[in-house]
Amino acid sequence: MDTLPRTDQSDDELFEMSDLYPRRTGLPMTVWVSPRGHARHDARIKVSPVGGNRMVLDGCAVVAIRPEPRLVEGRLAGEDLEVVLRWVALNSETLIGLWEGELDA
Repeated sequence: MDTLPRTDQSDDELFEMSDLYPRRTGLPMTVWVSPRGHARHDARIKVSPVGGNRMVLDGCAVVAIRPEPRLVEGRLAGEDLEVVLRWVALNSETLIGLWEGELDA
């Protein structure tokens, strides 16, 4: 797994983050979830800009979970964005549980 720039993640926070692969999500690309940690923003996921089981953090898209799923940073092709937003909406309760540290990935 590629690592994030050290500007906003501690070693503990990086350890707690999880890749969710297409075989588990049904999405065409890998999604990255993490607990809140020290984040100042609300619940978000990161979406790899490449398809398949590879998580590429450089250029990843950031998708907010609440109040409605929406792209907040980066780019996804139109169809990929629609699929990801629909997936986030269907799985928002679980994603929030992961964000709040109530669930493990």
